[in-house]
Amino acid sequence: MTTVTAQIPADWPATEERARAVQDGLRARVVLDEPGPPPGTGTVTGVDVAYDDARDVVAAAAVMLDAATLAVVAEATAVGRISFPYVPGLLAFREIPTVLAALDALPCLPGLVVCDGYGRAHPRRFGLASHLGVLTGLPTIGVAKNPFTFAYEDPDAPRGSTSPLLDGAEEVGRALRTRAAVKPVFVSVGHRVSLDNACAHTLALAPAFRLPETTRRADALCRAALRAAAYPA
Repeated sequence: MTTVTAQIPADWPATEERARAVQDGLRARVVLDEPGPPPGTGTVTGVDVAYDDARDVVAAAAVMLDAATLAVVAEATAVGRISFPYVPGLLAFREIPTVLAALDALPCLPGLVVCDGYGRAHPRRFGLASHLGVLTGLPTIGVAKNPFTFAYEDPDAPRGSTSPLLDGAEEVGRALRTRAAVKPVFVSVGHRVSLDNACAHTLALAPAFRLPETTRRADALCRAALRAAAYPA
């Protein structure tokens, strides 16, 4: 496995005002009219991030799986300094530089990227999955553990049941039951994938657990990388 050091770009936003301006500019480039790769084909890569705010350290992991078998194809981690303060709605600015470094360290293109977070299901319609997709050009989806601030009705109990995740009358994602009678996950489009396909990918990636294998593996790997990080306290 490859581990690299992430660098914060020289022009990275340093203020909330600048970060929101960047979001506004990039949001117009999100592609919503492509279906994305068929579930169960090619490769799919999960990304996740862990922080140690006391040490000003962030670690990201990228875990590439064979989409048909869910076997691990490649793994990479990156460690760096936290690139932005904690501001709800702007979390991508804390994560993107390190996530990009981990993705760049993979030996081949990652295919579909699954983020532990949000895409369109974001107050400004531009969560981590959308931000990452626009910057890389890759198809991306967000699979979150909670609905953020959005409303939904509980899906029916069987696996595969869904219900709209709503901001008023707008569907920004879906609550998806990946295990029968277990709390749903919350799926949203990032970039270059339809919502139907995003849900189908999530189901294919979660044959036994609530969370997709991409998220489970990336979460464990980035936490291990954070514990091993050699930055001083």
